[in-house]
Amino acid sequence: MQNRQPTITILMADDDEDDSLLVHDALVESRLPITLEIVRDGEELMDYLSHRGLYNSINKSPHLGLILLDLNIPRKHGLDVLKEIKNHPHLRRIPVIIFTNSNTAEDIYNTYNLGANSFITKPANFTSLVKIMETIGKYWLEIVELPL
Repeated sequence: MQNRQPTITILMADDDEDDSLLVHDALVESRLPITLEIVRDGEELMDYLSHRGLYNSINKSPHLGLILLDLNIPRKHGLDVLKEIKNHPHLRRIPVIIFTNSNTAEDIYNTYNLGANSFITKPANFTSLVKIMETIGKYWLEIVELPL
C-alpha cells in the first residue's frame, strides 16, 4: 500500500525521558516517515499547540498529524489537556492517542468521554512498542485521512 502523506508529525507529551527515547527508537525501527516532537508537560504541550513561548515560530512547531498524550504529566494533567484540546475549535481536529501506563477503567472511560481517539497502555517491552508504533503509523499514514 502506498502512503498518501509523505510524513506525519507526532507530538508526544511525556515527562519520562526513557519512555520518550524508547518511542523515538521504536519509530526509527519502524522505518515509517514520522517526525517525533516531544514536550515534557501539559503547559508545554498547550504552548506548542498555541504557538506560544518557545513555540511562537511556525518552524518550531509544525502542523501536527497526531498527539501521543501521557495522562500523568506535570503542570497540567493529561485529562485537563485533553479536555482543552477537544474544546478548542481548531485543535479538536488533531487526533489524540492516550499513551500511558494506566489501564484503569476509570481512565479509559474518562478519556473517551473527553474525546480521545484511542487509549493505549504502554507496553512492557521494546518489541511490543515497535509493533504498536508501526500499527499507529500505518493506520494514521495509510488508512485514515487526516485534516492537514
